[in-house]
Amino acid sequence: MADKSSSLRERIIETSLRLFEARGYHKVTVDQIVKESNTSKGGFYHNFKSKDELLYVIHDQFISYILEEGKKAYKQWNTPTERLHGIIKSFVMVLDLYKSQVTVFYQEYSYLAPEYFTEIKVKRDQYKDLMFRVIQDGIDCGEFREELPIPIISMAIFGAVNWICKWYKTNGRYTIPEIADIYADIILHAVLTKEASENPNYSRFFLKSHSVDLALKDIF
Repeated sequence: MADKSSSLRERIIETSLRLFEARGYHKVTVDQIVKESNTSKGGFYHNFKSKDELLYVIHDQFISYILEEGKKAYKQWNTPTERLHGIIKSFVMVLDLYKSQVTVFYQEYSYLAPEYFTEIKVKRDQYKDLMFRVIQDGIDCGEFREELPIPIISMAIFGAVNWICKWYKTNGRYTIPEIADIYADIILHAVLTKEASENPNYSRFFLKSHSVDLALKDIF
């Protein structure tokens, strides 16, 4: 038998995501979420203590996912280049699962209640530290360009990937896996030393040359 409580919880989350994304967190009330999700206030408060907790759960879903995937990539691979490639791919792929959560996160992150803000920030800092460590490892072993400051490289990666949610369309020219490959190629070409970029073991990370002539409307 299906877990009705779990089903209701997911319905509330999906409904609130749609409403928060369209109207903004502060303009959406619990009454509206209850009505749109076809539940009751009792059903809502059985699953969430407050609208603040609901916003926290939405944020935590994707933050926890990308942190776990980043850790997996770090453990799975041996070299900084392989690890960075794996982390970038998993970071982009989060949009395939949590596009609405990511969009709401960057719209409404500042509205988290203090206790929830702290919990989310801990995980964000862990992910940032993971990226810093990979970049430092790459510089130390001579695979990454030492003249590029670690914080700026990392923030550039975060900014580039996070912005995908602003333009990506599920019916666009490129799929999320294809976009992940393109971003990995761009970022690795930017940070790798000449010697590392010519390493035959890393050639699989780069796109093969081909001619593409597409209108922008087909991409975005």
